[in-house]
Amino acid sequence: MKKYVCNVCGYVYDPAQGDPDEGIEPGTDFEELPDDWICPECGAAKEDFSPQD
Repeated sequence: MKKYVCNVCGYVYDPAQGDPDEGIEPGTDFEELPDDWICPECGAAKEDFSPQD
């Protein structure tokens, strides 16, 4: 599972961790996140993330 990094603040979404504070279960791929999901650190939109190399 690929990690994605926020282009605004550098937060890394790790699918193995999910986003428990927002009810996103561990094992949830970035592509499976709801369209209205936002960065938990800075509030950036999902489209403001890029795949991490």
